[in-house]
Amino acid sequence: MARGQVCLRRGEDRELRAGKLWVYDNEIDWEDDFCRDGDVVEVLDSRLSFVALGFFNARSRITVRVLTRDRNETVDAAFFRRRLQAAWDYRRAMGFSNACRVVFGESDGLPGLTVDKFGDYLSVQILSLGMDRIKNELVSALVDIIGPKGIYERDDVPVREKEGLPQTTGVLYGEVPPLVEILEHEARMLVDIPGGQKTGHFLDQQENRGRIKPYCPGRSVLDLCSHTGGFAIHAALYGAASVEAVDVSESALEMLRRNAALNGVEEKIVPNAANVFDLMKAYDERGKRFDTVICDPPAFAKSKKALEAAYRGYKELNLRCMHVTAPGGFLITCSCSQFMTPELFLQMLRDAAADSGRTVRLLESLVQSRDHPAALNAEQSLYLKGYILQVI
Repeated sequence: MARGQVCLRRGEDRELRAGKLWVYDNEIDWEDDFCRDGDVVEVLDSRLSFVALGFFNARSRITVRVLTRDRNETVDAAFFRRRLQAAWDYRRAMGFSNACRVVFGESDGLPGLTVDKFGDYLSVQILSLGMDRIKNELVSALVDIIGPKGIYERDDVPVREKEGLPQTTGVLYGEVPPLVEILEHEARMLVDIPGGQKTGHFLDQQENRGRIKPYCPGRSVLDLCSHTGGFAIHAALYGAASVEAVDVSESALEMLRRNAALNGVEEKIVPNAANVFDLMKAYDERGKRFDTVICDPPAFAKSKKALEAAYRGYKELNLRCMHVTAPGGFLITCSCSQFMTPELFLQMLRDAAADSGRTVRLLESLVQSRDHPAALNAEQSLYLKGYILQVI
């Protein structure tokens, strides 16, 4: 069977040859009649020279997702099994085992595929048509390579509809209990794989939670957007005198309470259901102070169009955080908006520091955990950034 071909507009091959992993619809000059949605096609430059092989989907703005730059490589079940094995081997080499992201999409050469490991269970999310068509083969390979007791599908995200895919959830292999216990550093955490946010738990901050240890002993800690208590539980275990954990979701705070009890730190943690903007404004005006403030909000900028408003939102929140941090205290602040680049986030913090009237020192830079490796030429894969600051 002939392989379909896609031809790029003049000059559109440069970034692709340099490592870019997506081909957008407006970068394509033509595609031939052999191209079928979900199939692997050849990408050619304007001189008809080979550039890459990738999944094709005319229904998506991302028309081709690159798989390999080797024209002679056979893209079959063995190809994907090798990629999955390499992804798992890397995580184990980095010391991950109990809980981690096993597959991080394009960064692992598996575009549109996310696999998270929670103890003996896997949570899978597929965002590309080509990968969805080989779902059964992927599940079989994951069972052979990792040996989970169960695999759950978390394909309940609207972005799938842009690929022409329905939203769906359910068990793909074995059995998956309502709650799974994992271990992060010294913290025992409960994970709701079927109903939790994203794939069940925010693993991308796992290593950063361990890095807050020096900033907690004997201190009063404020954890904003605490979700189920990842940072709050760690702060309490690391010797914080008290932790106020703030989230707008009552269900998230109920899970936080259960996690606090599981770790024996329920007496140290005070859950607070509140809007962080309203709460921080009130705390600032009252002159309330905390020794360490942790600020890890959801993504404010989910598109480039939203970036200007997001910048203002991040600045307002971080300015309040600086005001609320006690003199000599610490502010641990993050953004998971891919469009808020590390450079732009740092500039926002500089602007907030200038308006705060305080001297602010940068102590550490943070990125997503190493089980979420970012491909340098795939900007969307470097989405989490943060800084640990001291506010004098």
